[in-house]
Amino acid sequence: MRNIVLTGFMGTGKSEVGRLVAQKLHRLFLDVDSEIEKEQGMSIPEIFRLHGEEGFRDREAAAIRRAAERCGVVIATGGGAVIRQENRDALRKSGVIVCLTATPETILKRTGGSQERPLLRVEDPLLRIRELLESRRPYYGSADITVVTDGRAPREVAEEIIKAVSDRE
Repeated sequence: MRNIVLTGFMGTGKSEVGRLVAQKLHRLFLDVDSEIEKEQGMSIPEIFRLHGEEGFRDREAAAIRRAAERCGVVIATGGGAVIRQENRDALRKSGVIVCLTATPETILKRTGGSQERPLLRVEDPLLRIRELLESRRPYYGSADITVVTDGRAPREVAEEIIKAVSDRE
Protein backbone atom coordinates (compact mmCIF):
# COMPACT_ATOMS: atom_id res chain seq x y z
CA MET A 1 0.00 0.00 0.00
CA ARG A 2 1.44 3.34 -1.06
CA ASN A 3 1.87 6.25 1.32
CA ILE A 4 -0.11 9.46 1.08
CA VAL A 5 2.31 12.37 1.38
CA LEU A 6 1.05 15.86 2.19
CA THR A 7 3.25 18.74 1.14
CA GLY A 8 2.60 22.46 0.93
CA PHE A 9 3.49 25.67 2.65
CA MET A 10 3.13 26.17 6.40
CA GLY A 11 -0.41 26.99 7.42
CA THR A 12 -2.07 25.08 4.58
CA GLY A 13 -3.40 22.40 6.94
CA LYS A 14 -1.06 19.45 6.38
CA SER A 15 -0.99 18.25 9.99
CA GLU A 16 -4.67 18.67 10.78
CA VAL A 17 -5.87 17.31 7.44
CA GLY A 18 -3.29 14.52 7.52
CA ARG A 19 -4.61 13.29 10.88
CA LEU A 20 -8.15 13.22 9.47
CA VAL A 21 -7.10 11.36 6.32
CA ALA A 22 -5.24 8.80 8.43
CA GLN A 23 -8.22 8.34 10.78
CA LYS A 24 -10.69 7.88 7.93
CA LEU A 25 -8.43 5.37 6.16
CA HIS A 26 -7.33 3.61 9.38
CA ARG A 27 -3.69 4.38 8.69
CA LEU A 28 -0.81 5.57 10.82
CA PHE A 29 -0.15 9.32 10.68
CA LEU A 30 3.43 10.62 10.71
CA ASP A 31 4.06 14.34 11.09
CA VAL A 32 7.70 14.88 10.10
CA ASP A 33 8.12 17.99 12.25
CA SER A 34 6.70 16.20 15.31
CA GLU A 35 9.00 13.24 14.67
CA ILE A 36 12.00 15.60 14.55
CA GLU A 37 10.95 17.30 17.79
CA LYS A 38 10.56 13.94 19.56
CA GLU A 39 13.90 12.67 18.30
CA GLN A 40 15.78 15.87 19.13
CA GLY A 41 13.99 16.57 22.42
CA MET A 42 13.40 20.19 21.44
CA SER A 43 11.06 22.34 19.38
CA ILE A 44 11.62 23.31 15.76
CA PRO A 45 12.35 26.95 16.74
CA GLU A 46 15.00 25.69 19.21
CA ILE A 47 16.59 23.53 16.50
CA PHE A 48 16.68 26.55 14.16
CA ARG A 49 18.22 28.69 16.92
CA LEU A 50 20.89 26.15 17.88
CA HIS A 51 21.68 24.57 14.50
CA GLY A 52 20.39 27.03 11.91
CA GLU A 53 18.13 26.26 8.99
CA GLU A 54 20.70 23.95 7.39
CA GLY A 55 21.01 21.90 10.59
CA PHE A 56 17.24 21.62 10.75
CA ARG A 57 17.04 20.60 7.07
CA ASP A 58 19.59 17.82 7.70
CA ARG A 59 17.44 16.45 10.53
CA GLU A 60 14.36 16.82 8.37
CA ALA A 61 15.95 14.84 5.52
CA ALA A 62 16.80 11.99 7.90
CA ALA A 63 13.23 11.95 9.28
CA ILE A 64 11.79 11.94 5.75
CA ARG A 65 14.01 9.01 4.74
CA ARG A 66 12.69 7.02 7.71
CA ALA A 67 9.06 7.99 7.05
CA ALA A 68 9.34 7.14 3.34
CA GLU A 69 10.56 3.64 4.23
CA ARG A 70 7.19 2.95 5.87
CA CYS A 71 4.31 1.48 3.93
CA GLY A 72 0.69 2.64 3.92
CA VAL A 73 1.09 5.68 6.16
CA VAL A 74 -0.05 9.28 5.83
CA ILE A 75 2.94 11.62 6.02
CA ALA A 76 2.76 15.37 6.64
CA THR A 77 5.98 17.13 5.70
CA GLY A 78 7.24 20.50 6.79
CA GLY A 79 6.62 23.32 4.33
CA GLY A 80 10.25 23.50 3.22
CA ALA A 81 10.86 19.77 2.91
CA VAL A 82 10.43 19.99 -0.86
CA ILE A 83 13.48 22.20 -1.36
CA ARG A 84 15.87 19.25 -1.12
CA GLN A 85 15.99 16.87 -4.07
CA GLU A 86 16.70 13.89 -1.79
CA ASN A 87 13.43 14.55 0.05
CA ARG A 88 11.42 14.88 -3.14
CA ASP A 89 12.91 11.64 -4.48
CA ALA A 90 12.26 9.64 -1.29
CA LEU A 91 8.69 10.89 -0.99
CA ARG A 92 7.90 10.34 -4.68
CA LYS A 93 9.09 6.72 -4.48
CA SER A 94 7.02 6.06 -1.36
CA GLY A 95 3.61 7.24 -2.48
CA VAL A 96 1.26 9.76 -3.96
CA ILE A 97 2.16 13.41 -3.34
CA VAL A 98 -0.68 15.77 -2.41
CA CYS A 99 0.10 19.49 -2.19
CA LEU A 100 -2.16 21.65 -0.06
CA THR A 101 -2.31 25.28 -1.14
CA ALA A 102 -3.68 28.55 0.22
CA THR A 103 -3.25 32.23 -0.58
CA PRO A 104 -0.49 34.17 1.20
CA GLU A 105 -3.18 36.10 3.09
CA THR A 106 -4.82 32.89 4.33
CA ILE A 107 -1.43 31.50 5.35
CA LEU A 108 -0.60 34.65 7.32
CA LYS A 109 -4.00 34.56 9.02
CA ARG A 110 -3.58 30.89 9.95
CA THR A 111 -0.01 31.23 11.19
CA GLY A 112 -0.72 34.55 12.87
CA GLY A 113 2.93 35.55 12.74
CA SER A 114 3.51 32.75 15.25
CA GLN A 115 6.83 32.68 17.05
CA GLU A 116 6.73 28.92 16.40
CA ARG A 117 7.43 29.71 12.72
CA PRO A 118 11.12 30.66 12.54
CA LEU A 119 10.99 31.64 8.87
CA LEU A 120 8.25 34.21 9.59
CA ARG A 121 10.15 36.05 12.31
CA VAL A 122 10.69 39.02 10.01
CA GLU A 123 9.45 42.59 9.74
CA ASP A 124 7.02 41.80 6.90
CA PRO A 125 5.79 38.20 7.23
CA LEU A 126 3.35 38.54 4.31
CA LEU A 127 6.16 39.54 1.97
CA ARG A 128 8.28 36.65 3.29
CA ILE A 129 5.41 34.21 2.67
CA ARG A 130 5.09 35.47 -0.92
CA GLU A 131 8.84 35.14 -1.50
CA LEU A 132 9.01 31.62 -0.09
CA LEU A 133 5.93 30.51 -2.02
CA GLU A 134 7.43 31.82 -5.25
CA SER A 135 10.77 30.10 -4.66
CA ARG A 136 9.04 26.80 -3.86
CA ARG A 137 6.43 26.99 -6.64
CA PRO A 138 8.19 24.50 -8.97
CA TYR A 139 8.47 21.93 -6.19
CA TYR A 140 4.90 22.29 -4.94
CA GLY A 141 3.73 22.25 -8.56
CA SER A 142 5.19 18.81 -9.18
CA ALA A 143 2.70 17.13 -6.82
CA ASP A 144 0.42 14.42 -8.17
CA ILE A 145 -2.64 16.12 -6.68
CA THR A 146 -3.17 19.74 -5.59
CA VAL A 147 -5.93 20.73 -3.18
CA VAL A 148 -6.87 24.32 -2.33
CA THR A 149 -7.62 24.78 1.37
CA ASP A 150 -8.73 28.44 1.47
CA GLY A 151 -12.10 28.83 3.19
CA ARG A 152 -12.60 25.08 3.58
CA ALA A 153 -13.07 22.89 6.63
CA PRO A 154 -10.31 20.33 7.26
CA ARG A 155 -12.84 17.46 6.95
CA GLU A 156 -13.87 18.68 3.50
CA VAL A 157 -10.22 18.85 2.40
CA ALA A 158 -9.56 15.37 3.83
CA GLU A 159 -12.51 13.92 1.91
CA GLU A 160 -11.29 15.50 -1.33
CA ILE A 161 -7.84 13.99 -0.80
CA ILE A 162 -9.23 10.53 -0.09
CA LYS A 163 -11.39 10.66 -3.24
CA ALA A 164 -8.54 11.97 -5.41
CA VAL A 165 -6.12 9.33 -4.13
CA SER A 166 -8.62 6.50 -4.58
CA ASP A 167 -9.32 7.70 -8.14
CA ARG A 168 -5.60 7.31 -8.91
CA GLU A 169 -5.36 3.73 -7.64
